[in-house]
Amino acid sequence: MDFMTKAKDERREFQRGFAAHLSEENGFIARGSQNFNAAYAMDVDMLFEFLYATQEEVMADLESVFKEDLRETVVNFINGEITKKGSSLIDVLKNGVEIANRKLELMYTKPATDFNEDLKAKYENNRFSVMEEVYAKAGERVDTVLFLNGLAIIAIEFKSEFSQQNYRNAIKQYRMDRDPKSRLFLWKAGCFVCFAMDTQNVMMTTKLDGEKTFFLPFNKGNGVGVHTGAGNPPLQDEDPVSYMWKEVLTKDSILELIKKFIFIERKEVEEGEKTKIKETVIFPRYHQLDLIRKILADVAVNKTRLNYLIQHSAGSGKTNSIAWLAHRLVSLHDEANEVIYDTIIIVTDRVVVDRQLQKAVTSLDHARGLIRTMDKNCSSRDLKDALEGNTKIVATTIQKFPYIVSELKNLKDKRFAVIIDEAHSSTSGRNMQAVTRALGSDGADVEDFDDVILDELRKTGKQENVSMFAFTATPKATTLRMFGRLNPDGHYEAFHLYSMKQAIEEGFILDVLQNYTTYKTYYQINKEIEDDPELKTMAAKRQIARFVELHETNISQRVEIIIEHFKNHVMAGLGGEAKAMVVTASRQAAVKYRQAFEDYVAKKGYDDIHALVAFSGKVQLDGDEKVYTEVGMNQMSEDSVPGAFDSREYNVMIVANKYQTGFDQKKLSAMYVMKRLKGVNAVQTLSRLNRVCPPHDKKVFVLDFANSYEEMEKAFAPYYTTTLLANDLSASKIKELLISLDGYYVIDALDVERFDELIFKKGKTTLSSGEQRSLERCLMSSVGRFNELREEKQREYLTKLRNFKRFYEYLIQVSCFEDADVHKFYIYITYFLKLLSIDDAGDGFDLRGKVKIDRIQQIKGETRENEPITPEPFVSLPVAEPIVLPGDKRELLSEIIAEINAKTGADYDVDLAINAAMQIRDIMMKSDDLKTSAKNNTESDFKFSYFSNVEDALIQGLGQNQGFFSYLLDHPEVQKDVLGIFLSEIYKSLRASGE
Repeated sequence: MDFMTKAKDERREFQRGFAAHLSEENGFIARGSQNFNAAYAMDVDMLFEFLYATQEEVMADLESVFKEDLRETVVNFINGEITKKGSSLIDVLKNGVEIANRKLELMYTKPATDFNEDLKAKYENNRFSVMEEVYAKAGERVDTVLFLNGLAIIAIEFKSEFSQQNYRNAIKQYRMDRDPKSRLFLWKAGCFVCFAMDTQNVMMTTKLDGEKTFFLPFNKGNGVGVHTGAGNPPLQDEDPVSYMWKEVLTKDSILELIKKFIFIERKEVEEGEKTKIKETVIFPRYHQLDLIRKILADVAVNKTRLNYLIQHSAGSGKTNSIAWLAHRLVSLHDEANEVIYDTIIIVTDRVVVDRQLQKAVTSLDHARGLIRTMDKNCSSRDLKDALEGNTKIVATTIQKFPYIVSELKNLKDKRFAVIIDEAHSSTSGRNMQAVTRALGSDGADVEDFDDVILDELRKTGKQENVSMFAFTATPKATTLRMFGRLNPDGHYEAFHLYSMKQAIEEGFILDVLQNYTTYKTYYQINKEIEDDPELKTMAAKRQIARFVELHETNISQRVEIIIEHFKNHVMAGLGGEAKAMVVTASRQAAVKYRQAFEDYVAKKGYDDIHALVAFSGKVQLDGDEKVYTEVGMNQMSEDSVPGAFDSREYNVMIVANKYQTGFDQKKLSAMYVMKRLKGVNAVQTLSRLNRVCPPHDKKVFVLDFANSYEEMEKAFAPYYTTTLLANDLSASKIKELLISLDGYYVIDALDVERFDELIFKKGKTTLSSGEQRSLERCLMSSVGRFNELREEKQREYLTKLRNFKRFYEYLIQVSCFEDADVHKFYIYITYFLKLLSIDDAGDGFDLRGKVKIDRIQQIKGETRENEPITPEPFVSLPVAEPIVLPGDKRELLSEIIAEINAKTGADYDVDLAINAAMQIRDIMMKSDDLKTSAKNNTESDFKFSYFSNVEDALIQGLGQNQGFFSYLLDHPEVQKDVLGIFLSEIYKSLRASGE
């Protein structure tokens, strides 16, 4: 047997087995290809069999009208309705057709109940059929086509790896050998999805477009947790793609897809000077389908009892997932056929609610008044009216909730589903409390002061009538605790995961760290004055860092690097439409970079590079009376900037805290970073690059002048696969923090008691002037005691005070913790914190004109290419008291300059040194020897074993920070200075864990 014959046999065996599963297990009717009408993409006999079985009276009426021409007339009419402008196969299947004043339904979905026997019978008479070896046209054979009531809906091409062919060969076949204009593949009128399959993988497309046809994976994902990735999990006794006939291509699943998921997306796009409507057939990817089905199944059982965290990577199609979820939750019933939610609220962190979201929802259901968007023209009163009324879906911004907490009434009998877009940035404590308090059921009547406080506590936590569905690609520890679910290992995790790793491997997004180049800025500082004033170290360093950042030479050197790199390596990409973003550290920097940018391109005569700038408010530069604004510098309105950047006229965007999150520009190919980035902010900023741009093979570049590759890799690691919560909040930790705060003797318990009595009285009557002064005296007595503390103690206390407030706000939202005394303190410090500040001005000494920078150089560092990210899935709530390092020592200006000059020539700076010390601390925290010593010794005796273990910890950590650790190993006296900071904390922690 030759290779081609064997390949065909293997493929046909897979194809026949697939069709057999559909017939034997799913009730599909096997039909011969001779029944296929290529001109209409129909099985006409099957169509009329369905019509007579479900609509006999209508067909009898039509017979009397059209007589012997009935079949030809009906077929031509249905085909005309499907293919006419503005219509589609999906529209006709969903809505039926009207012919000769009679309505013909072309499918019946499953009725919500069994009460209506007629609808149940019609639903059961849907005809699902499968046909093999179908000729779309002469010489163009398709492996398998699926039909619903005689209409072709799905095409499948099969390949088998056992014959050295796979899904890529099937994709090539679709692209090269299938005519997109044939009726079977005619866009919107023919099959609404085409699958390319082998025994391991499934790919799909909703539009054949020759060589430009874009296929998406339709796989389940392979592996769980940190092992999640592309593909499908291997199965012992069947093909990994068996889910296609078991889950996706069942009768009920296909009907659900047509009725509830597939829709035509319409977007306005600029083409030259004209605006056109671009249409796309939206078919859910597997993870979207899986998400909606799993949530609906869980809510049907638990109703409003639980919250849900959805960790879906950028590029996951979040807007459509939210639209599908909102639309399905509106009509979701429980077993008693009762509606579970009265109103669905979509909350976004964007100031202007995404119009795309609204269009997606209305594309699924055209019911009038189904969704109302609270845009910038709507007031809090409009939102209040929508929630109290009958609007089914309300889309709003989280900023509006705090303003209506006190106004919302009569909601205790209504049930809400709150869908939060980008949970990482929308769940700040006060905003989330406003949401839950506004929507929560009213508490029982209260009789005394403590009852008032406990009732307020109940309103800030999980409400019985509210479920929250939080979407994010980068869940923080607090987000995991608030919305996550406990897994069998005792860690909080997302209800549903579509990981960054899987999205990258499937080609939905790009790895933004794939081409990462770092630069270091070296410079020499000289003081220009004879005086040697004493300054605060950190305050002076910040002034010098800002001086360097805005120095004209520094900026001009960087701009030259940026523009030449963009011109030589980036701008020719994507057919000449590749774009770049320059991320600056301040608004002043954005203005100066834009000025330097224009000066450089003018000097070089580069007339094909043009930059926009984005920053908020008004900016004045030192020594310049001119006021700069984004509108003035761009010569266009703020709303016009995204559209202008998308055009061919502009290819660079210089930003300062704008467009770093939520900005979706698929042509963005390079980022030039001038700003320190950390954690989620780093992931969000760099992820602006990750959008693919079909049909182009997009490559991304990052040139970073402020961060190291290792720092960025560390920022991405927790969110690369699954993200797990390593620890938990506890009432005991809150009380420990409160006891620690009491030890500073700043807040008097009597002041707290008096203050809270007055605050809660305020809710009933207006305070007298005497009572108002009494409130102020309570706070100011604490302010006075705070001001008496030494500066390092002030910083220490302020940090603990803020920690207490933050941890407490989360604890009362995620637990049943209720303690009136603790809550009184919380209320007091909420007001008290507003009055506290620490002077960071560097003793009022102005460095301008006092120092001079020479020898500025931009030295190219290493380039890292295509290095895999190692997942580090655990994130922790910072519930332990922070490490309080010694306060700012005071140094002479000459010593500060010497330190900075020395640092710029070294491999590690102050921040790296502190991180290295923290690594050692973490290693020693895990030492069994030190744990035993802490349990059996006083702290004074413990220090001997502590310092004897330091060298072992340093050796163990050498691979993490070799330069600094080696230095400490060579200088024992410095070990004690640096690591003595942690001795007491480690002793107390290890001793407590051993008790």
